[in-house]
Amino acid sequence: MKATEVPAIAGAFMFRPTPYADERGFFCRTFDADVLRSVGLDPDAFVQHSVSRSVKGVLRGLHLRSGAGEAKVVRCSYGEVFDVVVDLRPDSPTYRNVAFFELSGETQVSVYVPAGCAHGFQALTETTDVSYLIDRPHDPAEDVTIAFDDPELAIPWPLPPTSMSKRDREAPSLAEVLRQKES
Repeated sequence: MKATEVPAIAGAFMFRPTPYADERGFFCRTFDADVLRSVGLDPDAFVQHSVSRSVKGVLRGLHLRSGAGEAKVVRCSYGEVFDVVVDLRPDSPTYRNVAFFELSGETQVSVYVPAGCAHGFQALTETTDVSYLIDRPHDPAEDVTIAFDDPELAIPWPLPPTSMSKRDREAPSLAEVLRQKES
């Protein structure tokens, strides 16, 4: 497994495994504590593992946590997604930068999303599973959502959204979320 920095988002990394394929399918390591340690991350910090299943066109996000935030490692374990990370850490050199990735079950590439960054994705295949390693227990009271179609972010979602949660559909703009954080 190889770790590479994501230039657009300070502290974000991509982890590229080496799948071993044969006539049966493939096998690959998707988490390696030593590789995380090699880039300064604590593999023992992750306390929850979750998975979401989506159908083509479903859009989830943009989500982040208030307070101490939430770091996560995100991987498309089946299917394919258009994945987005937005740096919302005011002290970050990449503040307000946006990074896009295509993650797929074929490559099993993971993205480390630092705490304080918003994250979202859109399913590009009929069945899409996304796995998350999360560094804090989930507390719904800390959930923050930003409008997926915020013009300031201008995210080029590849498909018209076919479905999303009410929370995501009614999310405030980035400017509104930042005003709320300041007050």
